[in-house]
Amino acid sequence: MKLRSFEKIFELAAERKGGAASLSRILAETRPRPPRAVAGLGDDRVLAAMTRTVFAGGFGWHIIDGKWPGFEAAFGGFDPHTCAFLNDDQLDALMRDRRIIRSPQKITGVPKNARFVLDLAAEHGSAARFFAPWPDESVIDLIAIIRQRGVGFGFENAARFLRAIGKPAFINSPDVLAALVREGVLERPSSGKKALAQIQAALNHWSRESGHDLTTLSRVLAMSGGRLPPPQRGYLSRM
Repeated sequence: MKLRSFEKIFELAAERKGGAASLSRILAETRPRPPRAVAGLGDDRVLAAMTRTVFAGGFGWHIIDGKWPGFEAAFGGFDPHTCAFLNDDQLDALMRDRRIIRSPQKITGVPKNARFVLDLAAEHGSAARFFAPWPDESVIDLIAIIRQRGVGFGFENAARFLRAIGKPAFINSPDVLAALVREGVLERPSSGKKALAQIQAALNHWSRESGHDLTTLSRVLAMSGGRLPPPQRGYLSRM
């Protein structure tokens, strides 16, 4: 497919966000960490990020933010060795603990994700050392592993977990998918396997062209609006 320059998409987003300087300030809020910084994260922080993103589903980040100190206390700072072996009595107590969101399915998922973290640590020295060097050009494959080996992850919250630990990732939100349809990357909004591969290929192209990471590309697409003004339709092409 022939894609137009990402600079034009950036201009669309800038128009909607008060100019290029304003958009750049917004984007600076979510800059990924260097791989070395990601690799230095402790297993407890990786499990905490997993738990945070899983629990946010259906509740919203403002609720999780308000309760997060309670989560840290209830789960013992997310030490994976402790969380992996929570017994039935401890899980029952957590389901009555008002400091956290008392979702049985999500609470029982914490020990399973703790064991996932421990398995990664056994295989790679730490869980973060597994995630840190993974090529951004194939992040969809990394997300597939998280969904397969972790518990409570769809594509979007797996990507948000990666962002939480500092890895670049794109979100398949309705705004992003609408922009990708506008750009001719997708024929219709979809998060199927074929569509995700098409999105990854387009973002890889724009990343090489612009130097932007996947998180930045995704956020700019989301803020660019789903509809393309008529004068600019000449930039589109079908696959």
